[in-house]
Amino acid sequence: MYSLFDYAFAPTRIVVVSEERLKQAERDATEQRMTAIDQRIEELSKYRQDLAEELKVLSEPQSLEEALTGDA
Repeated sequence: MYSLFDYAFAPTRIVVVSEERLKQAERDATEQRMTAIDQRIEELSKYRQDLAEELKVLSEPQSLEEALTGDA
């Protein structure tokens, strides 16, 4: 079982990374974020298109029978 003192007096861990590896890691992380954003934009665009089509169908006039019975 660990106590608060174990964490307070634990040796610190230092990781040395070259400048090139750091920049590559930053570049990779940025590319991953851009990919995620592009995927989300694609999903939202498709969803918007589906809603626009649904709105178009709902905006079309119905026959009197359909309007009275609620059938579409």
